[in-house]
Order: sequence, then C-alpha cells, then structure tokens
Amino acid sequence: MGLIRTGISAIKSSLSDQYLEYFYCEALSADVLMTKGVHQKKKSKDSNNIISNGSVIAVNEGQCMIIVQQGEIIEFSAEPGAFKFDSGTEPSLFCGSLGQGLMDTFATIGRRFSFGGGTGNDQRVYFFNTKEIMGNKFGTPTPVPFRVVDMNIGLDIDISVRCNGEYSYRIVDPLLFYKNVAGNVSGDFTRRQIDSQLKSELITALQPSFAQISAQGIRYSAVPGHTTELRNALRDALIEDWEKRRGIRIEQIGINSIAASPEDEERIKTLQATAVMRDPNMRAANASMATADAMRTAAGNSAGAMTGFMGMNMAGGAGGGFNQPGMYDGVGQPYQAQNAYGVAPGGGFGGQRTAGGWTCECGAQNTGKFCQNCGKPKPESKPAGSWTCPKCGATSTGKFCAECGTPKPANSGAWTCECGTENTGKFCMNCGKPRA
Repeated sequence: MGLIRTGISAIKSSLSDQYLEYFYCEALSADVLMTKGVHQKKKSKDSNNIISNGSVIAVNEGQCMIIVQQGEIIEFSAEPGAFKFDSGTEPSLFCGSLGQGLMDTFATIGRRFSFGGGTGNDQRVYFFNTKEIMGNKFGTPTPVPFRVVDMNIGLDIDISVRCNGEYSYRIVDPLLFYKNVAGNVSGDFTRRQIDSQLKSELITALQPSFAQISAQGIRYSAVPGHTTELRNALRDALIEDWEKRRGIRIEQIGINSIAASPEDEERIKTLQATAVMRDPNMRAANASMATADAMRTAAGNSAGAMTGFMGMNMAGGAGGGFNQPGMYDGVGQPYQAQNAYGVAPGGGFGGQRTAGGWTCECGAQNTGKFCQNCGKPKPESKPAGSWTCPKCGATSTGKFCAECGTPKPANSGAWTCECGTENTGKFCMNCGKPRA
C-alpha cells in the first residue's frame, strides 16, 4: 500500500471531475487540531471507513494527513498536494517540513498490514493542523518561586512572583499526537479539549524555567525583555511531556507582566542598599551625609546647640562614631587613628584641620564658639606676654592691670605662650612650643 503523487493543479474541481472517490479537508481553523476526513464522492455503497484502491487524498498547506488501518498508522504525508492510494505498491511516506523525526516516529509506532492485496475492514483518513496555534492565555493563580541572583553584590534569595501572558504551540509530530492524545475520533478534535491540561503543565514548568534564566543574571522585572530565553527554558522543561510524548512544541511566549509581592520588593531593596556599603567610597559618602545631618539636627536642638553636640558625641563614643576602622579604606583620604575622644588628630570628623578654626583641649578641631566634641567654650585669644589679673580677671600686657591697677604678680616661673596660654614649664601645655 502506498501513495502516489498526482499532477493535479486545481485539486477540488479536478478531483470531482477525474476521480470517483476522493478525500479532501477544507482549511482547518485555529480551534481544530485534528479532524477525520470524509468521502467527498463515492462510486458505491461501501462503508465510509474503506478507502478504495485508486482513491485520491488531497492535502492542503499547513496540514498533515495520515491513513489509519485497524487503528494503526500505515501512511502519512506532510507535503501539500494530491496523492492516489495504491494498494499494490510499497508505502510512500512524505514527511515534508516536519523532517526526519516523523520518519523515526513511524518506524517506532507505525504498522503495515496486508490483506491478500485488498484492504482492511476499517480505514480512516485524518488531517492535522500543523500551523502555529496562537492566543493561548495563561496566568499564575498563586505566586511561583523565582530565584534572584545578583553576583555584583552577592545576592541570592528566593522570592514569589505572579505573571500572566500568552503562548503559542505547534503540532510537530502528528503521529505521536494521534497515538497519545487524539486517537480514533469520529469528528473534530479541538484545542479546548487539551487547553486546561497544557496550561497547568506550562505554569508548573515556569518554576524550573525561571531558575534557568535567573542563573543567567536576569532580574524578574526584566523577564518580559527575555522571552526567547524563557521559551527555550520552557522547551527544556516540557520536552518530555509535550514534544516526545504528545508531538507538541511550544513556539513563542509573551509575558504581559511579572511582579513580586510588596514584601519581597522591600526586602530586595534593603539588601541592595546594605550591600552597597561594602564599597569604601559609598560607605564614606553615606557616613559624611549622616554626619552632616546629625550636626544640623544637633545645632537645632531645643535645649541648645551645646547639648545637641554633646549628645551626638556621646553616641559616637558608645560605638556610633563616624570614623570607624576601615570606613575610609580605599578612599582618597585614608583612615587616621583616633584619640581617646574618637576624634582624628588634626580635629573634626574628617581628619582635616579647618582654616580659621581652633583646637580644644580634647584635641577636636572646631570653628564655632564651643567644642563640638566636649562642649567647652572657645578660649579667648591672648596677645604674647599677657597676664591675667588675679583680682578682676582682666587680661593685661603691662606691669599693672589695665582694669583695676593691680600690679602684675611677681612669678618668675610663669610665662605666656604665643597662643595665649599661661605656662610654668619649659613647653606650652596647649601647643607644645618651647619657652622663648
């Protein structure tokens, strides 16, 4: 039994004119996946399930035709054209664009029977829709896991996402589809009969598919721009149940939206903001901004600026200091050692001496009237050789107090440094300069 290609150009009219019996299928709609071919014209009252020798079967574009005898596939053609059924020849199999895979399937499941040169008592022609079946909507009724991987910051967590979209599929192996899905139907087999099953399996396959694309570093919010990678991942996940078992292959997938829960969104943002602090430049910039905010808040303290600065420095001494070891490592200004008050030599929180400032006894560099570290007032600037009157406290430079006339105390061991500090030793207790 075999098929012989005929040279007919106008299929329907020519078949009607030249052949007494033929099978023909009108264009299949997108909803019909398989349909049984019927006799368009008969020369006798034989059964509809008998194909007479010499009958012609017409195959349109986007179709595949098979002949089933006693429930087993004996012939097929995936090429468009008209074919005469000849029971006296060897089987002629036309795989067309479906390729060698169709031949391999036939070798596995196909059967050929001979009934003394005649026909079996049950022969049917089936036509398959091999066009792309589009517009299949899907959506996740419950969130599905998605692994978020960000190698830049070492982030690797699992979140839950919801998504929806559409996908398309194609029958690439009609023999498998007939054997394992449709079977010997008496009319049309529509996609509505398998839609819910395919949709359920697709959503189940989303989880391993998401794992594949997240391993490539693709964020869940960027998935709509990577539908090719998602399609390939779904093919890998569905190849056993869809392609190798049912002869169906997913063609395309479109994602309308994909979103994580608000809790997961906030968790990712927090982890990313925390991970940024590993960069010394970002850490230093954040610390400087926090310091400026703290100083502004302290200056506006309702109990006075001095109270505010004292509170800020108490917090710094308790472990919240801004110059923690390693904070400025790798930045242009390297980290400097701190004194007992948590302040770097040279004063201030950045270790830089401010022009026009003054140095407190605690070692902090300041510009205001009070020390920002300990709260002590700025010492008055005294001219060289000045002395403090023991009676009224006024500062004078001569031998008598300019305020009350009290004579300068006769203390041969006391001397005044250029910085205005009264000293008795060989070096200034404030700036360290030697006695002149």
